[in-house]
Amino acid sequence: MKKKEPCCHIIDGEKVSHRSQEVTNALVNRLNRIEGQVRGIKGMVEKGVYCNDILIQIAAIQSAMKGVGRVLLESHMRTCIVERIKEGDEEVIEEILTTIDRMIK
Repeated sequence: MKKKEPCCHIIDGEKVSHRSQEVTNALVNRLNRIEGQVRGIKGMVEKGVYCNDILIQIAAIQSAMKGVGRVLLESHMRTCIVERIKEGDEEVIEEILTTIDRMIK
């Protein structure tokens, strides 16, 4: 049986994660759409579009970014966090609580 590569590990002193191709594709697709929305807002600003219309688009982007965060958080919790807890790394609990606190501010 092939040994599973750890989800989270350190390479050259930096933490890295290995996400499934499905999660990676979902994140990249969402981010590509958001990138297009941001370019659209830039065009709206350049054309002098009514402020309220731009603000509504900004709110849509913020919501989309929260969606990216939810997908990534769920993946992280189901893989890296579970893996590290099973290995006895209880520091990860404080790390994820700090991250969640920052996300909800």
